[in-house]
Amino acid sequence: MQHLEPRPTTLERQSHTLAGKRIILIGGTSGFGFATAEKAASEGAQIVIASSRQERVDSALKRLPDSTEGYRVDLTSVEQVNTFFDQVGSFDHLVFTAGETLQIGELAVTTLEQAKQFFNIRFWGAFMAAKYGSRGIRAGGSIVLTNGLAGLRPQKGWSVMASICGALEALTRALAIELAPIRVNLVCAGFVKTELWSNVPESDREEMFANAARQLPVGRVGEAEDLAETYLYLMRQGFSTGAMILVEGGGLIA
Repeated sequence: MQHLEPRPTTLERQSHTLAGKRIILIGGTSGFGFATAEKAASEGAQIVIASSRQERVDSALKRLPDSTEGYRVDLTSVEQVNTFFDQVGSFDHLVFTAGETLQIGELAVTTLEQAKQFFNIRFWGAFMAAKYGSRGIRAGGSIVLTNGLAGLRPQKGWSVMASICGALEALTRALAIELAPIRVNLVCAGFVKTELWSNVPESDREEMFANAARQLPVGRVGEAEDLAETYLYLMRQGFSTGAMILVEGGGLIA
């Protein structure tokens, strides 16, 4: 009687490394995105970064492997986003971390134009990236978007921020259904040290970090590398979609 070897399970066949994968990181020139690009590159992934500022693209390329591709893309322009994805061709994973510093303001003093402007990159930029990028994603690929905590724990003056966060949560779940079997997930970041705080004077910034650390159960604020591990996890494993992972040091329970 012929002895048949057991067939490998789906999990056994699945690769848990990003080696050889082509990853596009929109917003990959700084903060979470750059940290993710560095870690993915160290595993042997081929990296493509994009940002709306050429100087940031040039700076990031100097710190990443020579094989890294870099593009300047206006994330508020339908034409440029569409053309960008036409240029880069097929790939495995899309990570969207782009976003400018949000200005907190109460409803009474926030103009409609200001509110619309805040949505341009964080929501509509992510929407366009998914719309035009999804057509180039290879089998087994994924999209990972980025969010904050404002929608889960809003405070006074955060109406616009909370609205964007709530919209991104809903978008993630809807895309996970519409784009299946492409996986679509969301990383929800808490208080993390990144370049977004660079407009705060250094002494004030350090005091702000120290105060935040004392309030968090983990006893420290986050680092970009903490978030990068989560993006890599969501790209590596193939059984999560429509999910939101909180990386916030226990801020929601503090």
